[in-house]
Amino acid sequence: MHLELTAEQEAAREQSAAFARELVASAAADIDATGGFPMTLLREAGARGYLGMLVPRQFGGLGADHVSYALAIESIARASATMAVILAVHNSLVGETIAAAGSQAQKERWLRDLATGKTLGAFALSEADAGTDAANQQTTAVRASSGYRLDGRKVWVANGEHAGVALVFAATDPGARGRGVSAFLIPLDRAGIRREPGVDSLGVRGLGCVDLVLGGVEVAEDERVGAENGGFAIARQALEAGRIAIAAQALGVGQAALDEAIAHAKTRQTFGRPIAEYQAIQWFVADMATELEAARMLTLKAAAAADLPQPYGPEAAMAKLAASEAAHRAADKAMQILASAGYRRGSTVERLFRDVRATEIYQGTSEVQRMIIAASVLSN
Repeated sequence: MHLELTAEQEAAREQSAAFARELVASAAADIDATGGFPMTLLREAGARGYLGMLVPRQFGGLGADHVSYALAIESIARASATMAVILAVHNSLVGETIAAAGSQAQKERWLRDLATGKTLGAFALSEADAGTDAANQQTTAVRASSGYRLDGRKVWVANGEHAGVALVFAATDPGARGRGVSAFLIPLDRAGIRREPGVDSLGVRGLGCVDLVLGGVEVAEDERVGAENGGFAIARQALEAGRIAIAAQALGVGQAALDEAIAHAKTRQTFGRPIAEYQAIQWFVADMATELEAARMLTLKAAAAADLPQPYGPEAAMAKLAASEAAHRAADKAMQILASAGYRRGSTVERLFRDVRATEIYQGTSEVQRMIIAASVLSN
């Protein structure tokens, strides 16, 4: 079988690589060092359409296919994992979810603003006791005269510091777990919403993560996304799409680590020879390249599946599992190759090493991906 990108997909890869090379790469170290949200870069990304890649053209988006999207995320992650995650949350978890599950009025109200960058989107599912067990929602949505009243606390809300709207999940039937969760699209300037600084993270710094504290927030009936108690299926679909983007992000970080390792191996000399001539280094590089390429094929397969009218959850889980773990191993081997030069605080490899670890955790840990894959395989 011959695998070849279309002209549009190749153009998406080349254009995103140019954006990453010309604007993102030079800002990556500063984003990491300060933990500051890269708003200037985000505006540049919006001007190039990267905030509306999965939004239909009728709402001002690019209407790109998922392969083009994955290629763009990988290219940007190669320069900055943080920028890639900001775009993945905004595109996969918010924009694409509204396009797929939102009402016509919700699409008209939000998609154009999201696609153009006028509004940034956030996804509020995680809670202190609802991470891997996402059905254990303690945030409640109680029926009120205005529609619903929401109370609770969401944690690790990426983009939340600057987002204008959030997709928020809450229990409308407490105790029913996944069968009693609903989704709501809520402007974040709504009375009763308070943003509190989140904890500092090891890597992927600068995501604008906050806790969202909801205290008697009034939400109208028409701000619910989908049917009442149908929110968990919406969250699951959003996360399946998001896992492909996280796989692409991991690949970008892993490829950047391989790039650093190769450049160092060709210039660093010991005993009068470049270390690239030693078999031990060559085998490190061979393993890194092979594992990343295998994961890339799984990711592109999952991305292609996402454009078809059929479930693709297992493919997305395989892509995320393979890419995140291959990228982690690549960053680890790169640090071994660079030795003290890579272990130094502030080095590119040190940043990549910290950034890549998160890809095995957010949007479902590696163990969750294995559960999904095993369930699919064993059901056949």
